Amino acid sequence: MRLPDSVTGSFLVVLGAAAAYGGWILPPVPGQPVGPNVFPLVIGSGLALCGLAIVFGIGHSFEEEEELIPLEDGQAAAPPPQGKLYGLRALLPPALLLFYVAAADRLGFIITAAIMVYVTSTALGAKWKLALPLAALSPFAIHLIFGKLLRVPLPAGLLPTPW
Repeated sequence: MRLPDSVTGSFLVVLGAAAAYGGWILPPVPGQPVGPNVFPLVIGSGLALCGLAIVFGIGHSFEEEEELIPLEDGQAAAPPPQGKLYGLRALLPPALLLFYVAAADRLGFIITAAIMVYVTSTALGAKWKLALPLAALSPFAIHLIFGKLLRVPLPAGLLPTPW
């Protein structure tokens, strides 16, 4: 059974709101501008926003849905796999994790994350015109949130980090 997008998105909104509320009611640590309450608040808010995007269909084009192959008894089956290496996409997350572990100290967080975002987005079907700006901007956004706001040490690698 497949759930409609509105049910899935609504569940994510509720889950994100619960996490954000949990972060909101945690007491801040005296003397620290960013305490343990900020992380669940940020993650929960982001999850709720993603759930709202799913509920309202933002970023989803219903015209691009693939045709399903009809089975002999008239029911619809899943669309056929795309290309010879389609099944190898399941190996992408562990391969990227191993790449990050091996390369983050040498290359640094920004370069490693940019490579990971580009490979992931193109493997999921994004055109290079979308994948390249996404790969260029998202590591900087992550660095600003985790490195500067939450003060999580990220490996510098090849790039000097005066910013």
